[in-house]
Amino acid sequence: MLSQRMLDALNKQINAEMYSGYLYLSMSAYYQSIGLPGFANWFFVQNQEEQAHAQIIYNHVIDRGGRVILKAIEAPPTDWSGPIAPFEDALKHEQKVTAMINDLVNLALEEKDFASNAMLQWFVTEQVEEEKNPADILQQLKLTGDAPGGLLIIDRELATRVFVPPAILTGGEAASAG
Repeated sequence: MLSQRMLDALNKQINAEMYSGYLYLSMSAYYQSIGLPGFANWFFVQNQEEQAHAQIIYNHVIDRGGRVILKAIEAPPTDWSGPIAPFEDALKHEQKVTAMINDLVNLALEEKDFASNAMLQWFVTEQVEEEKNPADILQQLKLTGDAPGGLLIIDRELATRVFVPPAILTGGEAASAG
């Protein structure tokens, strides 16, 4: 059974993950509007990942006998100054999410909620990738500078990304220990 503090914090994180998806969907729409469909695809897949992250926490709350309370999702930005800016914002956003996950782990340990801690360890590992991916693409974008050919090559590469549901959702890994 989840403590009320843990339940409230997990519900807040579900909202944060839904916002992340909404933010990345907005970034996808922005890239579509400026003619970079590969970049749009990358962020559309990122949106799907964030929805899966929300589902993992949702499932954990349900499995532990808690009640999921969904709240309004804040409107994301809809415009950026150019093709590099969304990746700068994505990296900052993922760093913020990492801090939120770390706070949840600290709360789980404080509450002696070992099942939530076990579930959250998946997110601790996932956040390494969540920060690394936009940082790597951002570095590539900075290296291309003002060369439109480089931007188009990156666009083609990003078009190949596909969503793969995390094993924790498909039964490859337990979503919770309880």
